[in-house]
Amino acid sequence: MKRFAQLFAELDRSTATLAKVDALKRYFAVAEPRDAAWAVYFLAGGKPRQVVPSTVLWQTACRAAGIDDWLFDACYQAVGDFAETVAHVLPPPRRESDLGLADWIEERLLALRGLSPEEQSARVAAYWDELDTGGRFLLNKLIGGSFRVGVSKLLVQRALAEGAGIDAKLVAQRMMGYTDARTAPSPERYRQLTAGEGAGPLDAGQPYPFFLAHQLDAPLAEFDVRLAAPDAWIVEWKYDGIRAQVVRRASQVWIWSRGEELVTERFPEVCALAKTLPDGTVLDGEIVVWKDGRVAPFALLQQRIGRKVLTKKVLADAPVGFIAYDVLEWQGADLRERPQGERRAVLEAIAAQHPALRLSPVETRGSWTEYASLRAESRARGVEGFMLKHREARYGTGRRKQDDLAGGTWWKWKIDPLAVDCVLIYAQAGHGRRASVYTDYTFAVWSRTPESADEAAAVVDAMARREPPAPGALQLVPFAKAYSGLTDEEFRRIDRVIRQTTLEKFGPVRSVRPSLVFELGFEGINRSSRHKSGIAVRFPRMLRIRDDKPLHEADTLQTLEALLELQHGAAAGDGADPGGARSLVSDDDAAGSSDPLAAAPA
Repeated sequence: MKRFAQLFAELDRSTATLAKVDALKRYFAVAEPRDAAWAVYFLAGGKPRQVVPSTVLWQTACRAAGIDDWLFDACYQAVGDFAETVAHVLPPPRRESDLGLADWIEERLLALRGLSPEEQSARVAAYWDELDTGGRFLLNKLIGGSFRVGVSKLLVQRALAEGAGIDAKLVAQRMMGYTDARTAPSPERYRQLTAGEGAGPLDAGQPYPFFLAHQLDAPLAEFDVRLAAPDAWIVEWKYDGIRAQVVRRASQVWIWSRGEELVTERFPEVCALAKTLPDGTVLDGEIVVWKDGRVAPFALLQQRIGRKVLTKKVLADAPVGFIAYDVLEWQGADLRERPQGERRAVLEAIAAQHPALRLSPVETRGSWTEYASLRAESRARGVEGFMLKHREARYGTGRRKQDDLAGGTWWKWKIDPLAVDCVLIYAQAGHGRRASVYTDYTFAVWSRTPESADEAAAVVDAMARREPPAPGALQLVPFAKAYSGLTDEEFRRIDRVIRQTTLEKFGPVRSVRPSLVFELGFEGINRSSRHKSGIAVRFPRMLRIRDDKPLHEADTLQTLEALLELQHGAAAGDGADPGGARSLVSDDDAAGSSDPLAAAPA
């Protein structure tokens, strides 16, 4: 535990890639395999479940430190991180522990779950008494299920690969699914991560690392120069669903999300489709709600995801389908090094033999200008824009750094986000290096258009006096939270305003006198009974601070309603039908051979 706490602190302090990789290599070189197995799990993004309620930790820390709740709360507001606050207020340890990370997790932390609050409190207090401040901070993060560290999975893979003298891509492939909560880390699984080139996968159902696309921000006028001619690219519609790999091996089916979560049981419709495919098949694609012959909005899929029990009604209201857009394995052969164009030909031949399989439609136009005109129809088609895939692109690992636009990669050519101008009304401090800066904001729009600047100012004055709005009166209605999109300097500037204009404090949250207007962008908008505004937005982020816009000119609920009508009215129209993609494979293509690999050059 000591060694992992030291690594955690070293990774948190450093911003240099080489220093982080070096720290990881030094840790793995001396760690016991049991401990290293758990370290990889946490560093690669494994999320421990909370085993003790925060209230129990709070009360236990106050008793151990001999302080009142109000003083702990004041410390918490100053520090901005609960686990760090607890670690700092505790008295010095009286004992020392040499237990390794695996023993701490398997024999101590996991055993806390299900105990009475009194027993949890007694055990946690004893554990704190064995650790220094850094060890306590780490332990609190693990107990609370909030462990995060400033290191990417790619760096962990690189460190393991360099230490073992093998290809980092091989480690990345073996690590897929390693953080799935259904399989506990073990020395055997860790050893297999760093085994020689001849070792097989960890599990029969292991997926491949997902290849990720870059956002394409180049102006249309530069496409011909920077991307070359359109015929060098496969252009497909980009659907708003859940990225997934469907794995068919050993007469079984596994469905993996991009987050490396095994979701097979959640999507029986996709599982049934996959069972019609032969063993040795791995497809990459998108899980969407397929209703009335088209892709439904993501909000319907989101409702399906949140259901723990798949009743007949849930399956009928939100039936899902799988839209395939790449084949990674066929007849047990890894196809990822084949060019994109060849893989697409194999995929189309597979679809010709399995008519229930839907493919992402490929659009063909003679110029980028024509593609841009077609892309303008995205919202009406219920899609997010285009995916551009170079015909020579291999299926890579993760998101590759790409300076050359025509360098054989994938690009997301998405439509511009929906946007509104809204007012900052609440703020909360961030996490990690932003723990002392207010970066997490809640935004509101007007309930109707203010008649004048004076009417808007009267609402602000009433809020400062803590007067509740009269029924039907003009008010600011909260509708979204966002914490990304600004530079560090902009966050510091807004932080100063927040501290100067705070009206009330609610624990770590401050209500702010309305004075700042922001342009907020988001990918989608839907109705929601859980929000006061009756509306929820998807992936909100701050596009800019509207210093040029007075408060009374911020947007209204009616603006959001209009965007809602625009999106859902468009979604009710004609859309891109992935079912029609099978027509891309002509009868001549399918008749030549029963082997889809024959459809592509060797």
